[in-house]
Amino acid sequence: MSAKKQLYRVTFHNLGKVYELYAREVGQGGMLGFVEIKDLVFGAKSSVVIDPSEDRLKREFEGVERVHVPIHSVIRIDEVHKEGTGRILEAEGGDSKVTPFPVPIYAPGSDSEGG
Repeated sequence: MSAKKQLYRVTFHNLGKVYELYAREVGQGGMLGFVEIKDLVFGAKSSVVIDPSEDRLKREFEGVERVHVPIHSVIRIDEVHKEGTGRILEAEGGDSKVTPFPVPIYAPGSDSEGG
């Protein structure tokens, strides 16, 4: 088995923007309805050119050990071989003032009909 650690690219919605993060660990975690993202990975610290989008991500997540993202906000999770640049993008229709209503999440075996 390879000694190389797994790397994931996680894309999710947050406050009208689309975030793309790279992390070493992604899982369900202990909070029902949330995806847990740990060991965030950012570009090389010795890089001379600074990407403003990734720099903004570094500042926003500085000191954060793990991120819990609501499962309905996740767009996709990819296992990748190579690290890319984390970024924050405008969501389609980014000037919209409408926030999507959260989708209810039911635990396995619960009565989703309510009666």
